[in-house]
Amino acid sequence: MQKNSVFIVRPFGESRPVVKKNKEGNPEIEFFNFEKVEKDLIQPALKELNLDGGTTQRIFVPGEIKEDMFSQLLLADIVIADITIHNANVFYELGIRHALRCKTTILIKCDGFDDTPFDIIGYKYISYQKNNLAGSIKELVEFLKNGAIQDRKDSPVFNMLPKLKEPDQEKLLAIPESFLNEVLEAAASKRVGRLLLLAEEAAFFQWYLPASRVVGEELYKLKPTTAAQPIWEKILEEYPGDYQGNDRLATIYQRLAENEMIKNTAEAMALLLRSDSAIESLLRFNPDTDKKKRAEVAALKGRNFKTRWLNSWKNAQNKPVAALQSSFIEIAYKNYEAGFFIDLNHYYSGINALALLTIKIELATQNPKPWADAFDTDEDAFKELELMRAKQQKLTSAVQLALEAEKRELIFQNQNNIWFTITEADFVLLTSKRPSRVVSKYLKALETATEFEKESVLRQINLFKELNILPENVKAVIQAIAPVSTSEEIRTHFILFTGHMIDAPGRKEPRFPPEKENSARSMIKEKLADIKINETERLLGIAGGACGGDILFHELCSEMGIPTELYLALPPDKFRIKSVNHAGNEWIDRFNKLCKSHQFHILCDTETLPKWLRKKEHYNIWERNNLWLMNSALINGGMHMTLLALWDGKTGDSSGGTQHMVEVAKARGAKTIIIDSTKM
Repeated sequence: MQKNSVFIVRPFGESRPVVKKNKEGNPEIEFFNFEKVEKDLIQPALKELNLDGGTTQRIFVPGEIKEDMFSQLLLADIVIADITIHNANVFYELGIRHALRCKTTILIKCDGFDDTPFDIIGYKYISYQKNNLAGSIKELVEFLKNGAIQDRKDSPVFNMLPKLKEPDQEKLLAIPESFLNEVLEAAASKRVGRLLLLAEEAAFFQWYLPASRVVGEELYKLKPTTAAQPIWEKILEEYPGDYQGNDRLATIYQRLAENEMIKNTAEAMALLLRSDSAIESLLRFNPDTDKKKRAEVAALKGRNFKTRWLNSWKNAQNKPVAALQSSFIEIAYKNYEAGFFIDLNHYYSGINALALLTIKIELATQNPKPWADAFDTDEDAFKELELMRAKQQKLTSAVQLALEAEKRELIFQNQNNIWFTITEADFVLLTSKRPSRVVSKYLKALETATEFEKESVLRQINLFKELNILPENVKAVIQAIAPVSTSEEIRTHFILFTGHMIDAPGRKEPRFPPEKENSARSMIKEKLADIKINETERLLGIAGGACGGDILFHELCSEMGIPTELYLALPPDKFRIKSVNHAGNEWIDRFNKLCKSHQFHILCDTETLPKWLRKKEHYNIWERNNLWLMNSALINGGMHMTLLALWDGKTGDSSGGTQHMVEVAKARGAKTIIIDSTKM
């Protein structure tokens, strides 16, 4: 919902017959124009305050009026209800509003008609004159101004039941099951671009916030980096204190900072500060949170200081000594330890505290002089090291008990948790003297792991390797686990192609005549060569499969050693009929060859939009296809994407064409290269 959105509840009709008592007290019929009341009284007041509002008649398509009405009554920041006459629908909707929201319901009433019902007598309303609607605009404006800031309850329900709480608006919004199915299907197949498309499309609907949360969580599970970031940031725009949003962004910023440290320390530090801010918000907005969440907050702080510690010695000539002397290792350890002491079941804090303490002990043992230099005497240095070893023993026992308790709980619940299994392996790495046992635990833990989970394990293992910590265990694990690259998404630069199809026979205005194929090929190849020279990242091409530009792009990329993937709006047979067949058998054969040799993705089975999406006006599968392509190319952000467009600069024959793609790309801030097809 937009901030200060307004929903209008009123009778409908431009000439509605109503009963009114005349001067003699006798009833008589009078015609009332409620459309005019909205036009000449309500809308001018809204306009003066730059507010947007309307009725279900204006905002929603026919057929779903009840669903939309309930949503508006729940979500609108302000409801204006016209109680001039005893209209059943108006009072039914007013009752729902009063039951759901305690504040900001404004009543208006024309003098001389039905008496105010007993239940709302005493609640102030704005009186207006039928023949002088403009005369009440000022008063309505004042009501609207004060409505958003007043803390006064105007609901009889909440006034009579002072302990009654407003429902969580988000929980009352029903996400269509078909939408959820699309999300789960996209997540299961790890189609990040499809998930981003669904989040963008959901923004049109009342239930967009819980839908965004679902999509954001699935993206977070796949890999908590760039793709999930804007979704959680939008949620925090609506609810700055949202616990889940701040928690997820704290991790996302930290992971991005960790990745940025390889090339840009300043950017990494800025991201860590944003992560720190999100962590602080967790407790500032949620002061009464339970001990498990307080432990998680402490662990998040520990992780950020661990990241700072990693950065403090990454470029040092003597890394072990620099790592030992950095103050950040102690701060990180203390935060993890604090999290574990807050909740002894929080094994994540415990294992990280144990790992850092073990590292510090090993570094001090291997580098006795730098360790001793931090103390007044050698005896003080020795005592501190012995205290750390005693603490290590106690912490080892406590973490072991926490892991055993969690294991029993998982067995009782008949659940599997891969992060717990990985933590068990981490514990064995830290405590076992048998490398073969350590390897066995990690191999079992990583049997069903994603690349992100494997990468997380190897980050920690490589840390131990760099500092020569537990070398025998570490060497055995590295030899046993196939190495995985760091985030492939971050390292990939996407080339998204869009362009004209070969002209259909008899086209009045030639745009891409068949005889211009060689010219188009040369122009596309030239731009691809430039991109290949200038981009240092791994390249991946994305395009549809239409005859003409799309197929030429795939073929040229193949010749130049650039891998590509086909993104088809429809299954190959249906797509071929729509976008290939008119160009003749040669193009059909080339399309079929691409389908056999390339990985391809399919958006929809038919041209009909999913049921949940049909209420979005002026939208079709071809526009959806463009947004799908665009989101798939933007999964690493605009810095890692180039749009290459073969275009004559003119409006297309239908929606969802090259022009639409170029407009979307520019709106997203993506790098755009236009190949002027008029020069073919």
